[in-house]
Formats: sequence, C-alpha cells, structure tokens
Amino acid sequence: MASLVQQFSGLRCPPLSSSHLLKPTSSSKSRRASFSTTIVSAVAISNAQTRERQKLKDMFEEAYERCRTAPMEGVSFTVEDFHSAIEKYDFDSEIGTKVKGTVFNTDMNGALVDITAKSSAFLPVQEACIHKIKHVQEVGIVPGFQEEFVIIGENEADDSLILSLRSIQYDLAWERCRQLQAEDVVVKGKVVGANKGGVVAIVEGLRGFVPFSQISTKSTAEELLDKEFPLKFVEVNEENSRLVLSNRKAMADSQAQLGIGSVVTGTVQSLKPYGAFIDIGGINGLLHVSQISHDRVADIGTVLQPGDTLKVMILSHDRERGRVSLSTKKLEPTPGDMIRNPKLVFEKADEMAQTFRQRIAQAEAMARADMLRFQPESGLTLSSEGILGPLTQDLPADGLDLSDVPAAEDT
Repeated sequence: MASLVQQFSGLRCPPLSSSHLLKPTSSSKSRRASFSTTIVSAVAISNAQTRERQKLKDMFEEAYERCRTAPMEGVSFTVEDFHSAIEKYDFDSEIGTKVKGTVFNTDMNGALVDITAKSSAFLPVQEACIHKIKHVQEVGIVPGFQEEFVIIGENEADDSLILSLRSIQYDLAWERCRQLQAEDVVVKGKVVGANKGGVVAIVEGLRGFVPFSQISTKSTAEELLDKEFPLKFVEVNEENSRLVLSNRKAMADSQAQLGIGSVVTGTVQSLKPYGAFIDIGGINGLLHVSQISHDRVADIGTVLQPGDTLKVMILSHDRERGRVSLSTKKLEPTPGDMIRNPKLVFEKADEMAQTFRQRIAQAEAMARADMLRFQPESGLTLSSEGILGPLTQDLPADGLDLSDVPAAEDT
C-alpha cells in the first residue's frame, strides 16, 4: 500500500489557468451561436407545420359540417337529375327483349357482355350460335364484338341477365326457309340421323325430315349418314316446328337441265338382271342391259361392277317419277367396243355424243321438211340449218326437193 501511495505521489498535474475558467474561447462562441440558430429554426418549422395541420383540420371539420347539414349546397347536379339519368339509361329487362351489347370477355363457358345495365350480362356458349360449337370464338365472338342479343333469363345469384344469339338466328333460319320454299330453290342438306320413316338433315341450321319415299337413290340411311345431298322444301311450319324436305323433287329439277344426248359421268351403284343402276351426281339412272352395247350382253357382271366409273348418255327422263334412262351403246365407235374396249368408248364419248345429236337434229329437220312439202300453203321454208322461215323466190311453189337429204341411219 505504501508503495502505491508513493507511486501516485510522484504524479504532477499542471495548474489550471484562471483565463480558461473565466474567459471563453472563440470556437466555443461559434458553437453556441450555431446551436442557438438551430433551435430557432426548428421552432419556426414546428410552428409552420402546426398552423398547416390546424388549417387542414379546420377545413375538414367545415366540410364535414357542410355535408351533414347541407349536402347539396353548391352542387348543380340535383337528386332529380340523378333519377332522370337513371331512367334515361334504364331498359326493359323482360324475357324476350332485344338489347344491344358489346362483348368484353370470353372463356370456354361463354362471353360477358356490356349492355349498359347495372351489371354485365352473360352469353352461354350453347346460346352463341344455332350450330353446336365448343368456344364462342369459333363464330367470331371476341372482345369488342357488337351485336343485338335477346334476353332469355336471369341469374338469381347476382341478378345478371342471360343473353342469346341462337334464338335470333333460329327465327331468321325459319324466315330464310320460307323464302327458299317460295322461290322453289334447291338447297344442300347434310344427313345427321335417321329413323324408321326417313333421315334427318340439317338445312339453314334447322333439322329437317326427309321421308324415304322422297329420296331418289336406293341408298340406306347408314350409307347417307354424314353425306350432303340436294333437297327441296315440302313443308315449312315454324309454329309446329315441322320442316319436311324432298330429295326426289330436287332431283327432278336437276334432271330438267339434262338434255337428251348429254354425256355425264356416273358410278355403278348396283347390278340387276335387267340392267345397272348408275348414280349421276345424286340422280339414279338405269342403264338397261339392251343399252350397254350393240353386241348382246349375256352377263352384266362381265362388263360392269359396283363402284365402276363410266360415261353414259342421257336417253330420256321421267320428271314425275324421277327416273332417267341411260346408254353406253350410243357411245360405241364400233359395235361391241363396250365389251372389248370400254376405255376407248369413254375416250370417244363426247365425240360420239355429238354425232348422235347431229343425227337427231337431222331427223327433226327431215320431219319438218316433210311437213312443209305437203303443206306449201303455209308460206314457210326450211333453211339448211333446219330453221323455218318465209318462202323465197328461189323455192318452187310446189314444195322442196328432198332428194339430196341423206337418209337417217338406224341407231
């Protein structure tokens, strides 16, 4: 302990000057002045913020009091104006009412439509088209699509309306069918089903019935399924949802455009002992065994087989019964070619048909000439083209000299 005291006793501290205690230095003065200025500035900012806050508080309290006591003071849009605007944009939301709308969203279930109502309306995918579709975009319904819709119901969950385009298209389809029936137009129908009485075909988006008695071909319902064939309207009754069609009437109309001597391409449908049934573009024609070749055909199966494609000539047609008589015999360059070389017959078909038509025209011209020969008082003459006209000075009054007219050959 004595040694520790001796150690500390050896220490010496310099005496403090009285000038340091009584007189501040210049640096301490500047620090004190800076600190004083900072305090004054902080007080000034605090006072400004307090005044601003108080001002905002007073303004909000004044606005609150005004809204509570006089909410419409200084407002030009009155309550009456508000109700008037609601009535202006309000519309009849009853079922069956048509409204204009704009699609703004689509998905697999359908589309959301803005019809300027309280909430958006919904177009289900099954109501988007008269045809079956999986997505509304298949029929061009995308965001921005504008159309007139019909209200068909209401969603109780959110009071939104349910729309339909199918109902409108359905009405238009019936109107279109009535027009086509009035104009007696031939349309195409696709077979989509069958029952014991006939087949069901889609025409203008509607399901129509075609009785078997009104189908010109001998094809079965299974063979016609998913195929298109020409049809005419028999009955269009929207009230009873009856749409009856006829393929036979359509075929009769097509047959009227097939002139005798025309060459068409057909397909062998079936063989019978008396001939072959040929499908010539939906028309069922008979190629009789006697009209296959100039040579005798003992067995049709040796010349033709079902599925064969060949060229045939139109000999005649029965519009009432929808039957057409055909011939390949008239197309043979040499008798028997249809048996020996049918390919040659088809290659020369158009040429031989032209020769056949010329012979027919020649025979008709001779018939007219014979009539004029025995009736010179008719005052008509026959030109070299077979056209009737007034008698000329060069024509003898007693008729025509037919010695130069070639004899018609037996065809």
